[in-house]
Amino acid sequence: MARQTLLKKIETILTMDDQRRELSGEDILIEDGVITAIGHDLVAPDADQVAGAGCVVTPGLVNTHHHLYQTLTRAVPGGQDALLFGWLQTLYPIWSRFGPEEMFISAQIGLAELALSGCTLTSDHLYLYPNGSRLDDTIAAAHEIGMRFHPTRGAMSIGESDGGLPPDSLVEEEAAILQDCVRVIDAHHDPKEGAMVRVGVAPCSPFSVSRELMRDAALLARDKGVMMHTHLAENDEDIAYSEANFGCRPGQYAEDLGWTGDDVWHAHCVKLDAQEIALFARTGTGVAHCPCSNCRLGSGIAPVRAMRDGGVKVGLGVDGSASNDQGNLILEARQAMLLQRVSLGADAMSSREALEIATRGGADVLGRSDVGRLEVGKRADIAVWDVRGIESAGSWDPAALLLAGPMKARHVFVEGRQVVRDGQIATLDLPKVIERQNQLAQALIG
Repeated sequence: MARQTLLKKIETILTMDDQRRELSGEDILIEDGVITAIGHDLVAPDADQVAGAGCVVTPGLVNTHHHLYQTLTRAVPGGQDALLFGWLQTLYPIWSRFGPEEMFISAQIGLAELALSGCTLTSDHLYLYPNGSRLDDTIAAAHEIGMRFHPTRGAMSIGESDGGLPPDSLVEEEAAILQDCVRVIDAHHDPKEGAMVRVGVAPCSPFSVSRELMRDAALLARDKGVMMHTHLAENDEDIAYSEANFGCRPGQYAEDLGWTGDDVWHAHCVKLDAQEIALFARTGTGVAHCPCSNCRLGSGIAPVRAMRDGGVKVGLGVDGSASNDQGNLILEARQAMLLQRVSLGADAMSSREALEIATRGGADVLGRSDVGRLEVGKRADIAVWDVRGIESAGSWDPAALLLAGPMKARHVFVEGRQVVRDGQIATLDLPKVIERQNQLAQALIG
């Protein structure tokens, strides 16, 4: 018998479908992880029923850039008020002490935090592997919590002794990096529609890997049919490094090495110029916009309005919790809206457009047309927001979630399975995981 769930009499459904329909009083039927019907007074006697009265329902939010391991290093003294490069140099020695348990527990915490904020699909950029850590550690955490996951096998290969930023203890041999990329893709990547795990290839940044590794990683990714991800044009230091070391801006560097295309997305892109925006639009290259991290590190305001108007695919990313320091994706969407307004005017971005970037936009960046919208035939990744609380009291437009809240989901479904129930994680003993997370953090402090 099919596994069924019926969301009944929902106050408002923000579909994010091609027509951007907003429906009132309708039901959503989920069967075996897929939306099979949307309409009034649906009947499914064997389905688990979830009341939708007083609720706004959206597609599950999509996080296009994260470093889950960093939930163990929030608010670290010495890194709280530093720019990007100084921040990294403070944290690299701490991260070098991580092992497999630190990677697994920190990923569980980060994924749970995302889920509570309405997120159903997240990427992760893991680019350091100290003391036997592997990408598999984070994949195991996502499987346990039930999140749809797009981890990327990151890497650093140029240490301080060779003019790079990371300490030599955190870099790897490039041949070993490529070999492990093949291993994790073969072990975990699922290209099919509805996949719970897809793997990407993700050298960390132009200032921590060689030109050769960037080129070889692109060739490998395309041979394997997986997506590619890296940091690009994050701040003024990033631009200066590219011009001094490569003789060009980051966009040109990326294009020269095969790092543009609809199978590529870059994190941050705060400092893209008009020519680079046109390049990304022409090639279908995506951007993970990380507004809170960009504010925290003083990197600037990304030209999201210009990107969107120019046809660039844009999604949201919470970035790592050492530079945010939270992992709340609905708050990230609100911050994205506010930054465009403070930069360009109050009409620069509506709450609905920012929510679209957080759902459909992120899904498109990750190549996932099967999620990010609520339509018959799409996967049942759904966030339910209770608008009867104090945050929304007096709101004339409860569907404008980013203006009045709430900022925490009531229910979250991934592939039709309930991951959040009544505002609590349903798949983990979260207090126990939090206790272990804090023990690990204290050991790092000591």
